[in-house]
Amino acid sequence: MSVEGKSLELENAYFNSIKELKEGEIVEGRIVALTPREVIVDVGYKSEGIILREEFDDIEDLEKLEKVEVYVESVEDEEGKIVLSYKKAKEARGWEKLLKEYQEGDLVEGIVSKRVKGGYIVKVFGIDGFLPQSLSAFRGKEDGVIGEKFYFQIIKLSKSKSNLILSRKDALKVEREIARKKLWDTLKVGQIYKGKVKSITNFGAFIDLGGVDGLLHIADMSWKKISHPSEVVAVGDEIQVMVLDFDREKGKISLGLKQTMPDPWLEIEKKYPVGFIVKGKIVNIQNYGIFVELEKGIEGLVHVSEISWIKKFINLNETFAIGDVIEVKVIGVDSSNRKISLSIRQLERDPWEDIENLVTIDSQVKGRVTGFAEGCAYIELENGLEGIIYNEDLSWTRRFLKANEVLRKGHTYDFKVLGLDRSNRRVILGRKQLTPDPWPQILQRYPLGKVIEAEVVKVTNFGVFVKLEEELEGLVFSGEIDREKMNSLNPQEKLKVKVIKIDPTSAKIGLSAKVDEEESS
Repeated sequence: MSVEGKSLELENAYFNSIKELKEGEIVEGRIVALTPREVIVDVGYKSEGIILREEFDDIEDLEKLEKVEVYVESVEDEEGKIVLSYKKAKEARGWEKLLKEYQEGDLVEGIVSKRVKGGYIVKVFGIDGFLPQSLSAFRGKEDGVIGEKFYFQIIKLSKSKSNLILSRKDALKVEREIARKKLWDTLKVGQIYKGKVKSITNFGAFIDLGGVDGLLHIADMSWKKISHPSEVVAVGDEIQVMVLDFDREKGKISLGLKQTMPDPWLEIEKKYPVGFIVKGKIVNIQNYGIFVELEKGIEGLVHVSEISWIKKFINLNETFAIGDVIEVKVIGVDSSNRKISLSIRQLERDPWEDIENLVTIDSQVKGRVTGFAEGCAYIELENGLEGIIYNEDLSWTRRFLKANEVLRKGHTYDFKVLGLDRSNRRVILGRKQLTPDPWPQILQRYPLGKVIEAEVVKVTNFGVFVKLEEELEGLVFSGEIDREKMNSLNPQEKLKVKVIKIDPTSAKIGLSAKVDEEESS
């Protein structure tokens, strides 16, 4: 073949290899070169196409891309070059997929690309869809959703109008319903699910399991006793809960939080045997005792009677504070009722076992009045022991119906130790015994028949009390004084009386106002 023939053959082969392109069609091209601003694509035409690099902003590693679909915008521009578009090819394919596989009302996945006036632009298969602000459900996190992927419901779909309207708000409803159905279909007792605390009440918390709410009752929140659910959870917390029971027809689910953790009370007797000494933190203080947390979920009670061997009247709130770490002794374990009895006093020896070394009979001591009862008063001695003083031991010469007539609560006085009440663990005290018994001298000073002038103290229905001397009174019986005269008497008036009865045992002196002239003289 001649040179001219061979050249003609190559020329014909070249033109036969050139594809016939039509404007508006999508063809596959090969990337042959990259510049900082452009991508050169060979589609098998007589010239290569140039596409601005910004059209490939959705491709992270453009250097590794070899082939790409492009849209033919023009076979020849003014310069005779082919005009291609990657973006339009992607949009065209996106519309094909949308129209073929989706319809209005369906859910479709998209990425929020930017915020615009009145809403957002959402990329769906390369197409710019519009998400109105009112349908976004992005309130409070508007700028934080850019670049995020969500499902949207298709509200309007029209290629001819290039119109794709989306709704995240409606998609959420559909998602919740799908999640709700899926959850009910897969729900199992004993299964552990992740949930979010939706709201808190006095009796528990409602947990969103993903479209379905379950109740976490306060009794199933913690192995330890709590007074309010807010001690364990807060609104917005994400927690792991176990399904304890459910009723699909009634739409009720019972959840447990403590059941997701080991029961700390298992084999508690082995961990805290009777006699075991341990440190714990005070978590609650009541009038009847203090609760001590030994570990998470395990609390014991130190009853007020187990605080001290010697102090019975203890203000626990003054002695202890929540958060204090104290040492206690285990004195009882009841695993079935989840109770542990603790003691502070049993960490030390009972002082009553050796009381003689603490208290000596006939010794003088100081004590503070802590309370009153019928016929007596309770005293706290300086060494912490409890004492008791009976009304008859308050005074040699006066009788008191109530001890608070002479003693004041909270005040400190001197006392004499009279004896020990071991059965009630009390020291028996006296006040009058601090001074000698005056009655032998009184009997000498006031013999029967003696007439004296006394000062009226008080007039009663049964007689008149008169003052004979300091701390010594007598009673003029109502039958031993003229009634009219008795009713006319006033305190501090003088009255002549005669001693007619005297009883040192009861500290009483009986008097008569019926005194004749001879006796008074």
